[in-house]
Amino acid sequence: MSKKRRQHSPEFKAKVALEALKGIEPVHAIAARHAVHTVQVSQWKKEMAERLPEIFGRKPEFDAAASLDREKELFEEIGRLKMQLEWLKKKGNHSGLIGALG
Repeated sequence: MSKKRRQHSPEFKAKVALEALKGIEPVHAIAARHAVHTVQVSQWKKEMAERLPEIFGRKPEFDAAASLDREKELFEEIGRLKMQLEWLKKKGNHSGLIGALG
């Protein structure tokens, strides 16, 4: 009967690969501590070393959809605040407070 393959998170892989890249401990010691095979640690180390230049070579991805959603929220809030200000000005005019508001 075969074992089910373990799935490691990207954070775990990065942590283990970074330890291996530092070279403070041998790969086999890192693998034993994290209960993974030494070949796997070596593969993650190699992949990290190859892909590190990509991180500094490109600009962070811009999330246009999130930016548009945030912009929409802000414009809606501006509209609400303008309406509240106009209402307060109108109410203040009747109470003699118009000088305080503007």
